[in-house]
Amino acid sequence: MSKDGRVTQNGGGLRLAQVKDKTVTEHGQSGVSQTAGPVQSGVSMTSLDQAFKVSVVIPVRNEVGSLPELIASLQLQTFPPAEVVIVDGGSTDETVAQARRLTADDHRFRVLEAGKATPGRGRNIGIAAACNDWIALSDAGNRLEPQWLERLIAVVQRDPAVEFVYGNFEPIVDSFFTRCASLAYIPPKQARPGGLIRVPFIASSLVRREAWRQVGGFPDLRAAEDLMFIEMIEQQGCKIGWAPQATVWWHMQPTLSGTYKRFALYSRYNVWAGRQRFWHYGIARQYLLVLIFLVLALVHSPWWLGVIALGLAARVGKSIWGRRREGPGLGWLFNPFQFLGVALIILTVDLATFVGWAQALLQRPAIAANPEVTRD
Repeated sequence: MSKDGRVTQNGGGLRLAQVKDKTVTEHGQSGVSQTAGPVQSGVSMTSLDQAFKVSVVIPVRNEVGSLPELIASLQLQTFPPAEVVIVDGGSTDETVAQARRLTADDHRFRVLEAGKATPGRGRNIGIAAACNDWIALSDAGNRLEPQWLERLIAVVQRDPAVEFVYGNFEPIVDSFFTRCASLAYIPPKQARPGGLIRVPFIASSLVRREAWRQVGGFPDLRAAEDLMFIEMIEQQGCKIGWAPQATVWWHMQPTLSGTYKRFALYSRYNVWAGRQRFWHYGIARQYLLVLIFLVLALVHSPWWLGVIALGLAARVGKSIWGRRREGPGLGWLFNPFQFLGVALIILTVDLATFVGWAQALLQRPAIAANPEVTRD
């Protein structure tokens, strides 16, 4: 692994060491990447002007289809980012070439090739190479609303002590399947300071780089690294801000097979990260009850199968009812075809959960330490 952006401790203070590893290249050229200057803490702002500069960091891999929309939305920001660092994690399609072609006339964009980097390591590489103290994070597969960055920054403008800002995300619903998928696994909005917002979403966030350093950066994982980073930020005691109107639109998997593969991957990496208690154990308890009722149906009466059906119906109903304020009306809420579609997706996610769990137990790779962010 490369050692670009290594953070070391020197005389009680943190500094950004020189980037020396030539496995990370910028615009296809090997050599030393640009490093950040001194980090200023406690930035105080009176207006959203160019004195407040933000770097946007985006890890990508095989995103040739979604990259044009993302880059266009970045270029339309009402508060233009000072730079955009795109970190490619080993694409096998034309992602890198396309990124360079789409940004050739925009000096703010930099494209780094990081080999087979996970999203966690890709973010670390991008943040280490960024030139500014404030880092906005998003992902390929998203479309940013024009005022996304401006609204994230406004939170820090109101309270300069804030070190991390949560934005909002919305699923892109463009088919019957994605509508059912959004009901099956997208959580409803919750009340937060400033309005309603969904669960914390790393791909719509703003972080002070010093906070990133203090927690040791993102874990080197392909999934769950965002949840772990958010937990570390909160455990560190960093002051959190909320920007419910800073919205990114997220492309979900458009097919059942794609959904299965994605959640199997999520499941596998969550197990490797030791996070079963947050997801897997709850699903396992539900299916233990299913097993009990199956046994009762076999040895006592088939009517016990009705309890299983009612349990699934309750899960589906809870998912749909939780989003009742987001639908167009009661007809949408009680659509039987939608109900069956949500049920199918929930069962598919459950299956992917168990398959990913089994794969993780059989493979059990070691979780690598972060070479980009270290404390000597």
